[in-house]
Amino acid sequence: QVQLVESGGGLVQAGGSLRLSCAASGSIFSINTMGWYRQAPGKQRELVATITSSGTTNYADSVKGRVTISRDNAKNTVYLQMNRLKPEDTALYYCNAIYVGYDYWGQGTQVTVFS
Repeated sequence: QVQLVESGGGLVQAGGSLRLSCAASGSIFSINTMGWYRQAPGKQRELVATITSSGTTNYADSVKGRVTISRDNAKNTVYLQMNRLKPEDTALYYCNAIYVGYDYWGQGTQVTVFS
């Protein structure tokens, strides 16, 4: 069982920055892939970025160059640094972890970008 707790969301003006954090706890030896997804009102959940335990990253085209994902394996924590935020980045951001073949999700943290 894995529990994921997100933090760092908030209200920010367009062009600003936010850093999201997601701490994983539970019966964990090591988690393979961790990542962030987001869901805006009326839209499907979509990938933002993922990172493997070895550091391989993957980004959605819409955030490339503005977002950086990183992780601290010792703390089972993943971070999402978001810069030059746009109103279209407004969404509920979910942390995801793939562990022993299962998907685990956090409760989500709201990011709202106003112009």
